[in-house]
Amino acid sequence: MSVDNFSISANSITGESTLVYQDFARQVQKTKGIKIINFGIGQPDLPTFGKIRESAKKALDEGFTSYTSAYGIDELRQKIAEHLSNKYGKVKKEEVIITPGAKTALYLAFLMYINPGDEVLIFDPSFYSYAEVVKMLGGVPVYVKMKFNENTGFSLNLSEVESKLTKKTKMIVLNNPHNPTGMVFDPIEIEKLMQIAKERRIILLSDEIYDYFIYEGKMKSVLEDPDWRDYVIYVNGFSKTFSMTGWRLGYVVAKENVIRKMAALAANIYTCATSFAQKGALAAFDSFDKVKEMISLFRKRRDTMYEELKKIKWIQVYKSAGAFYMFPYVGEILRKSNLSVKDFSLKLIEEKGVTTIPGEVFPLDVGKEFVRLSFAVNENDIREGIKRMKEFIDMLMTP
Repeated sequence: MSVDNFSISANSITGESTLVYQDFARQVQKTKGIKIINFGIGQPDLPTFGKIRESAKKALDEGFTSYTSAYGIDELRQKIAEHLSNKYGKVKKEEVIITPGAKTALYLAFLMYINPGDEVLIFDPSFYSYAEVVKMLGGVPVYVKMKFNENTGFSLNLSEVESKLTKKTKMIVLNNPHNPTGMVFDPIEIEKLMQIAKERRIILLSDEIYDYFIYEGKMKSVLEDPDWRDYVIYVNGFSKTFSMTGWRLGYVVAKENVIRKMAALAANIYTCATSFAQKGALAAFDSFDKVKEMISLFRKRRDTMYEELKKIKWIQVYKSAGAFYMFPYVGEILRKSNLSVKDFSLKLIEEKGVTTIPGEVFPLDVGKEFVRLSFAVNENDIREGIKRMKEFIDMLMTP
């Protein structure tokens, strides 16, 4: 037996994460001394809001540093339940569990239900971790290609969803607003997807981590269905809305007996979420004035990035309605330059110091002619980064 003889689960993790490109950018910055413009970042660039930091400091000063319940502290669970009840419909404290980040919340949800051979429908493109965890548990990701319109962006392909359902289908994964495309899906599409899951008795795992990053239109949450307890596992967190990525706090909302089972898993995996971070998060619900300011700022940044990208004739770009990503089409550039989208992104970092994330990171096929750019950076960097990107593309497209 060797330490290099990994388990089947460990070997099943094959996808590249966005961090690969961040690491490469740091190497380029170190060796070339070039300032990196980072459009690859998946987090708000603002510091965590002051009330939250002060609440956590107070908890530390008061010695609130021990284990909490695996469910999380009651005050935070109650705050979340009240918040969601006011926003969507009745949620009880007993239907909430606090987790160390939304990724852990997703992991618990998959672990609760996925057996070897079970199929999980995942939209293509989508956040890469969904498929990776399914594979790790012996499940089978089944990809449903989204429909693309160069003017309006992506939409859910519900007819393909129905065509991909089999007796082995255990779960459908939804992310709305959507990473990497920046879409806020049509409420009618969401209602139809919910109906499919409900009628076919399939679990709908809904990741709504970007729910406050909405610039146009209206978002439909799965918690608006009075019957959500019968088929929904809802995941959210504090990382994006309150600029708390490093605090690692997420949560799951589900039927009470589901939450009890999750708490048993949690106790054996991570014990509990960090105690004083949970106390800090209590103040998040008094920070929505700051959230509104951040969303207003990000809307302005989105508009700037959109207008700058439109100046590059070889790119097709639509204005994203949510999250903080643009997902422009670069297929013509790739064909002309004979580059893969991965090589395009790596060369752009190496030659111009601009980090983007190649769409193939968001499996499986649809993203191979797209790149993801985050506008969670200041406007000067947006203008400078797109200027460098245009220079790079002009060079590639010049005979």
